[in-house]
Amino acid sequence: MSEKLPLILGSGSVFRREQLVRLGLAFQTASPDFDETPVRGEHAQTTALRLAEGKAHALAQCFPHALVIGADQVAWCGQRQLGKPMNVANAQQMLAELSGKRIEFYSAIVLLNTVSGRLQRHVDQTTVIMRELTDAQIRRYLQREPEAVYCAGAAKSEGLGAALLAKIDSTDPNALIGLPIFRLIDFLKNEGVEVL
Repeated sequence: MSEKLPLILGSGSVFRREQLVRLGLAFQTASPDFDETPVRGEHAQTTALRLAEGKAHALAQCFPHALVIGADQVAWCGQRQLGKPMNVANAQQMLAELSGKRIEFYSAIVLLNTVSGRLQRHVDQTTVIMRELTDAQIRRYLQREPEAVYCAGAAKSEGLGAALLAKIDSTDPNALIGLPIFRLIDFLKNEGVEVL
């Protein structure tokens, strides 16, 4: 019965939608109404998982017979969380502070079967070393990659953001974009949905 359940991507992220499209699965997107305010003192890994689960559960009432994907990503550097800058001035400041630094990206994914209540969850950790960046390089990057202001740490790695990075250490290169695809494929298989 599970394989007949519609697949819902609980995210308004264009980047995550594009990642899921590449798997060739039929799905629809829905933006969950969920408070994403960080909890003081919470580690980025915990925040990412809490938000991913919250988004999936927030859509359960709207989709009582579905498989709902919840996802979130939080960046961590210098013992603090880095959000999405949301504007160019914030992005410039953030990238200047991150220049030459090591950043941990925690990409959480959950799959909620709203019929059975089964929740599969995972947090993927990606370590990134940023290049030393000049103010001029940061300005040019943000001019050429305006959507970067909507990415954690202002680093849109699937685009020109790759030029910001000196090294990436990850078990799933998709996770840095926002959706740990390797684990999602396992979760879907557990629900009777085969990608291949």
